[in-house]
Amino acid sequence: MKPFSQARYDIFGGLISAAIAIPLAMGYGMFAFASLGENYFADGALAGLAAAFVVPFVSVLLGDKTTTVYAPRVTSTFFIGILIFGLVRSDSSALRAGGTPFILAVAFLVLLLGGALEALFGLVKLGTLIKFAPQPVMAGFQNAAAALLFLVQLGNVCGFDHTVSFTQVPQHLSEIKPLSLVIAAITFATMWSARKLLPKIQPIIIAMVVGWSVFLLCKFIGLGAYLGPLINSVSSPAIGVTSLEYFEGLVHGGAFLQVAPTIVGGAVALAIIASIDALLCAKLVTAPDEPRRNGDQLLVRLGIGNMVGACAGGITSGINIGASISNRTFGARTRLSVLINAMVLLLAGTVLFRWLGQMPRVVISAVIMVVAIQHFDLWSLRLIGDLRRGPILSRHHVALDLIVVVVVAVVSITLNVVLAVFIGVAIAMALFVLRMSRSIIRRSYRCGTIHSRRARMTPDRIFLEEAGDAILVMELQGALFFGTGEKILSEVDLAMRQETSCVILDLRRLTEIDSTGASALLELKTKLVRQKKRLLLSVVDRVAIERLEDCSVLSIDNEAKAFPDIDRAIECAENILLNSRAQLHRDELPLAEIDLFATFDARDLAAIKPHLQRASYQQNAIVFHEGESGGEVFIVTKGAASAFLQSPNTNIRLATFAPGTVFGELSILDAGPRSATVIADEDLVCFVLTHSNFTALAEQRPSVAMRILAAIGRELSGRLRTANRTIHQLET
Repeated sequence: MKPFSQARYDIFGGLISAAIAIPLAMGYGMFAFASLGENYFADGALAGLAAAFVVPFVSVLLGDKTTTVYAPRVTSTFFIGILIFGLVRSDSSALRAGGTPFILAVAFLVLLLGGALEALFGLVKLGTLIKFAPQPVMAGFQNAAAALLFLVQLGNVCGFDHTVSFTQVPQHLSEIKPLSLVIAAITFATMWSARKLLPKIQPIIIAMVVGWSVFLLCKFIGLGAYLGPLINSVSSPAIGVTSLEYFEGLVHGGAFLQVAPTIVGGAVALAIIASIDALLCAKLVTAPDEPRRNGDQLLVRLGIGNMVGACAGGITSGINIGASISNRTFGARTRLSVLINAMVLLLAGTVLFRWLGQMPRVVISAVIMVVAIQHFDLWSLRLIGDLRRGPILSRHHVALDLIVVVVVAVVSITLNVVLAVFIGVAIAMALFVLRMSRSIIRRSYRCGTIHSRRARMTPDRIFLEEAGDAILVMELQGALFFGTGEKILSEVDLAMRQETSCVILDLRRLTEIDSTGASALLELKTKLVRQKKRLLLSVVDRVAIERLEDCSVLSIDNEAKAFPDIDRAIECAENILLNSRAQLHRDELPLAEIDLFATFDARDLAAIKPHLQRASYQQNAIVFHEGESGGEVFIVTKGAASAFLQSPNTNIRLATFAPGTVFGELSILDAGPRSATVIADEDLVCFVLTHSNFTALAEQRPSVAMRILAAIGRELSGRLRTANRTIHQLET
């Protein structure tokens, strides 16, 4: 796209996003300053506009190249509003003596320090950690913000000529102006349904135009006495560096130390809320074709922007989701659109505010009510349905989440918003500890029905089916540290009340093994060695293996071994069991002891033997490659070989063939290409039955050839049954 054409789209996107941001910034600012009284409505609106201008401008100067629009957010504005409300209602002698200027000094200093802490979070790389804030905590805070934001608008919607809190509305029912309620209803309904009627125009713009027009029409026809007040019903100064004079009064006053704990605690809480909200919103406004945003850099820019904004008399800003998405939807692709947006907000707070200040409070309050409803957390609302209809086993988890949501919301509104944030952080830590203290055993099973992929002779298979339950397998997931390590030890002790000869731990799904977790494994190994039992581990991560070696979990004493997958670990445990019964076969097996020929008599074997060719392979030699044309059946009489599916990055072992087993039998049935690569695990000796020799045998002794085919069918059927049992066990 040509630069001029793109600039046109950027300008258009910036203007549209500014039209969306202006009423929201003014409404949020009014909410933040509502508890200061009637004379501060306009100042609140200006504070919202100041934030919506300063923060995006600073972010662009600090290198932000995206089309993200910054403006006040519901959660941070809710915090500021409740903070100022608490300061106004405080019994502190310093606050009472200083009056509104002192309260504003404290509030703006909280905003300034909160921005500094937000930037610090980014500098020390806390962006990733902050993302792990539990959803119930944020949902409770967001629901409280949405509910209070909705309720605070009731006074303006009712058309009261003076400030009336929502808790006092029932005592002022006689002062309600019905026409104001009608205009509020029209504005509300317009914004709620505007997207269906005019999908290409933002609902907030349509609602503002319709509501303001109805208000002016009513005033024109002489119904002004039945309408509520305007935003700027009293004279108000233009936007400027308005908070510095408050800071000066705070410094020269002698009561700073009395309010210092409030300032520090409020700043920390505000920084936490603003940071979490910014990181969550960044994910929502990032387009699929855009690179992922650096959360730490975002916090640094926002923090510095909010510091400058606080000095300019603005409230805290975050990412404006609706305006950001609209900016990009209307073609904006560069930061020019953000600068255009900021400049329009600057004009709105200076040149245009004499007209914007004539906006009816009822109209902007009705719009904010819709926004408040839209900001209720849908996930927490769905929890209520899950509590009634969800599975019984999961209801206690749902109930716990709901309790957290309600506690954070109630404490935020009724007690202290700063306290609510720190309670939320404490709950977050408690939930983290609770989750981390849960068992990290994904599942456990015994190997009476689940076997390794090593094909074995019938007597060995029967023995393993009878004695295989002595092999205990535990699959672990999550982090192995002090708490979970202790839990593993207790759960292994409980499982070993059943006869156990070998314990296999599958560590491949562990995300972390610290030194205390490795020490727990060493303790388990030592205990098993004393009981003359074995510990086998399945682990592929090189770092984890080195940690286990450093802690002596894996050592030269051969009492604990590591395997690249769980199948090889089970195979080793099976070999240990078989060795405890008798020595494994060391010499070449005669034909009569091979399962394939178990039903053949000496005369049949004598007829078969001339058609077999003896072949030997050294360890690691390739017997045949996947995809090669095949025409031979291999009957193992000594050693072992494994079948692999090979790829450039990995080899998947399908099966291992021990003495007395066969492989390559499919070539006799379909003469198709080899389905896997077979490699000798050790020196290998086989009898080979080629397709041509089998044809010759079929011509000489057709009944014997048919019985060989039947034996191959039984072999394949047995493998299929074993696979089915394994799959069933794994699924259940």
